[in-house]
Amino acid sequence: MNLDFLKPKSPPLIGVDISTSAVKMVELSEVGKHLTLERYVIEPLPKEAVTDGNIVNLEAVGEAVKRAWRVLGTRIKNAGLALPAAAVITKKITVPAGQTESELGLQVETEANQYIPFALDEVNLDFQVLGPSPATPDEVEVLIAASRKEKVEDRVAAVEAAGLKAMVMDVESFATQAAFELIQRQLPENGADQTVAIVDIGAAMMHINVLRDGQQIYSREQAFGGNQLTQDIQRKFSLSSEEAEAAKRNGGLPDNYEPEVLQPFMDSLALEISRALQFFFTSTQYNTVDHILLAGGCSVIPGLDEVVASRTQVSTMIANPFLNMSQSSRIKTRQLLLDAPSLLIACGLALRRFDP
Repeated sequence: MNLDFLKPKSPPLIGVDISTSAVKMVELSEVGKHLTLERYVIEPLPKEAVTDGNIVNLEAVGEAVKRAWRVLGTRIKNAGLALPAAAVITKKITVPAGQTESELGLQVETEANQYIPFALDEVNLDFQVLGPSPATPDEVEVLIAASRKEKVEDRVAAVEAAGLKAMVMDVESFATQAAFELIQRQLPENGADQTVAIVDIGAAMMHINVLRDGQQIYSREQAFGGNQLTQDIQRKFSLSSEEAEAAKRNGGLPDNYEPEVLQPFMDSLALEISRALQFFFTSTQYNTVDHILLAGGCSVIPGLDEVVASRTQVSTMIANPFLNMSQSSRIKTRQLLLDAPSLLIACGLALRRFDP
């Protein structure tokens, strides 16, 4: 007889993704191995409250987190957060196996001293044992992650201002990778031996993560995103940026919008993705990608997946980590289809609730 339910579970947690354009929250629950999407929310941020992944206006972000949490309607106050990959230095090292946690900590600090360009007291340092080293059996691989303290503290302060408690600080690319594990099952042969490029098109940046067998082998950022389309709409139809943003989301633009603004934007976006893949091919030993997964707010532009597929000649799909999950009755299925690609990071963070 299995009495697993007596074991202390990790504390409940919501995933909180603070991006350039919005605060996104996801709450998942689990019964057995089966996940349920309990609730989620996307709360827009004022312009320039977050730029280049840095919180510039702490008060505005704190307010948005508070609003998002109220709309979410949960009791859970523990939050999992993530830093942009650009704010984190990561390095894999190999160390002798069988060390205690504190011995390992000392060794990590010594190693970190060599390649972190800041004084260690200005840095938050963390490490995770990945497993035995493939090359030498009596060594283990350890992943070290370091970030400037102020980057970590800003995010913590933003959720604390809203009355929440930061429990986990992850890296956005790792959170995306965690969410990808849910999407991998939707690929032929569960994505085994396949190279998949996740292209997350945010407001200001396009993040490309290439995974092979679920492990990141390449990442890159390109300055291109949904703001570009907003600016094109502004220029073409002489609107303010707020009006352009609203029109982009809710429609109501003249008939020439699609052929003269949207189609050229989709073509440029497909070209950027194609360029990003070329960079990947020239800087690694790989020369093919099996699938492209589109994520982020722009990915749900109708027909974008087809434009990208024809430009790159790679099978392209829209990322939806919730496809095989149950949904609570408060989730609107049609709205979720539009929102899911923007929720990869928040979903990956929400999964941290079930860490062993």
